[in-house]
Amino acid sequence: MTVTLREVTQEDLPIFFEHQLDAEATRMAAFPSRDRDAFMAHWARIMSNETGILNTILADDTVAGNVVYWEAAGEPNIGYWLGKTHWGKGIASAALAQFLTKIEARPVYAHVAKHNFASIRVLQKCGFQLAREDMCDGDDGEELVMELRSDRCATAANKPTKT
Repeated sequence: MTVTLREVTQEDLPIFFEHQLDAEATRMAAFPSRDRDAFMAHWARIMSNETGILNTILADDTVAGNVVYWEAAGEPNIGYWLGKTHWGKGIASAALAQFLTKIEARPVYAHVAKHNFASIRVLQKCGFQLAREDMCDGDDGEELVMELRSDRCATAANKPTKT
């Protein structure tokens, strides 16, 4: 399977919307799904943020998810979401490794639910280490803040990764 990245387009948003409706995915992410209007408004905001980098993850030319970069409270952050049908195939690890070659900021942070072992493993494969533990807003439990200080995992920029 070939994993590639490209800029997010408006045509990707309905697919992303469907991905975030999955109950197991929202439980793993400890992040509630949004209704269509709230989801589209959220993406309109982040697509207008000039400091953000928003990429669609393609697995053999099929939209598999997204990986994004943004700054919050002076901290550079990354996040990703993969549709459930694409889990367990190495796609997230390959996509994140490619994406990190585009991000110059170090350290860079990722917030992950403490119970999301698969996502923690993706981050670890890409060189992230535990920075701290926090409590999530609401009753979603604990989250880990993972930190990447170096380019240890980076694959060659702009080259598709075979999984």
